Amino acid sequence: MTAADVGGLPQFFSGPVAETQGRWSKLWDAGDFLPFDRGCANPALEDTLIQRETLLGTAAQYADGSKSATRKRALVPGCGRGYDVLLLASFGYDSYGLEISKTAVQRCKEEYEKNGHKYPEKDEEVGVGNVTFVHGDFFESATWEGDVESLGSPKRFDLIYDYTFLCALHPSLRPAWSKQMKNLLTTKGRLICLEFPTYKSLSAPGPPWALRPEIYLEHLAHPGIDIPYDQEGRIKINVSGPPGKGSFQRLAHWQPERTHEIGKGTDWVSIWRSDE
Repeated sequence: MTAADVGGLPQFFSGPVAETQGRWSKLWDAGDFLPFDRGCANPALEDTLIQRETLLGTAAQYADGSKSATRKRALVPGCGRGYDVLLLASFGYDSYGLEISKTAVQRCKEEYEKNGHKYPEKDEEVGVGNVTFVHGDFFESATWEGDVESLGSPKRFDLIYDYTFLCALHPSLRPAWSKQMKNLLTTKGRLICLEFPTYKSLSAPGPPWALRPEIYLEHLAHPGIDIPYDQEGRIKINVSGPPGKGSFQRLAHWQPERTHEIGKGTDWVSIWRSDE
């Protein structure tokens, strides 16, 4: 039985949380109901990379006298068909797309082969970064499968982009999400969150699970800490104490002028750094 058969994603994912990952794989294997596939990269990410370069830094740098660039690494967990991965590579990042489904990884590779030319270099001096698609569980980076040897151990990234990933996770996994973001980001790295869906009722079932800016604020201020919610799905503010060492600091927060149609007028973008 597919998500289309039962009437949508919330119904399809209504079983135990432990079965969630397998259900995402089944969704991709069926391939007949992928409502989160927008067919292109989100323009809000492109605008962020251009307009917020002072916060993000450059994607690649050349040492004096060197002809080869030292590129930053970017990760897109739950990357779908990989559109945003290709966009990040066009800005010069060595970009990694992560998916829990082997079928999704194959669809990413097909998209790259067919439409990779639609993402040309943004800067001739920087060039295009490498593109790698990885199969694995976001929370178990030691078990990722693919061309990940160059990442070393532990795997760390200079930029992580979250869009339709946190909202795809059951709310009980949010503490683990914030902790793993901390683990995967380099000391001077940046986390970009495109906050979606903020228009949805917090008490409505998911995925996608409704999110609000304060949910990001509380969980990223207390990575790995369980934070209580009320019966309506609202996160309780300022009950977990002040942000401690290793918390995230929000550097910028705004509503994008451009984004996918479904999020126009309600999406938010935030940029974070990890405080050591």
